[in-house]
Amino acid sequence: MFTFLLVVQAIIAALLVTVILMQKSEGGGLGVGGSPAGFMSARGAADFLTRSTTVLATIFVTLSIVMAVIASVRHAPSDIDTSLVRQAPAAQGAPATGNADPLAGAAESASNASAANGAVPLAN
Repeated sequence: MFTFLLVVQAIIAALLVTVILMQKSEGGGLGVGGSPAGFMSARGAADFLTRSTTVLATIFVTLSIVMAVIASVRHAPSDIDTSLVRQAPAAQGAPATGNADPLAGAAESASNASAANGAVPLAN
């Protein structure tokens, strides 16, 4: 089903590019040039290529949304495989020092080293 919709999507995209390239250029890109009389006239709005562009673009966007929904439902995770779960290593004893801050010893040694060198100690 998804492959069929993907082929239809590609055909619609090719048709959309073809229809857009077949349209007559108005010459008013970014508001430069062109005549305002032909912009929204009854003849220009009812043109076959304009209508077909609208229809193809609507089908393209709708089909894109449908395919996204199908892809998300198809690839939704069903179960978690626990066959490769590693066992946690045996719990090791707590460190010999009762200090809860693991960096406290590094800060003390840094302040002692700077005091021994005659440098200005850091603020505590």
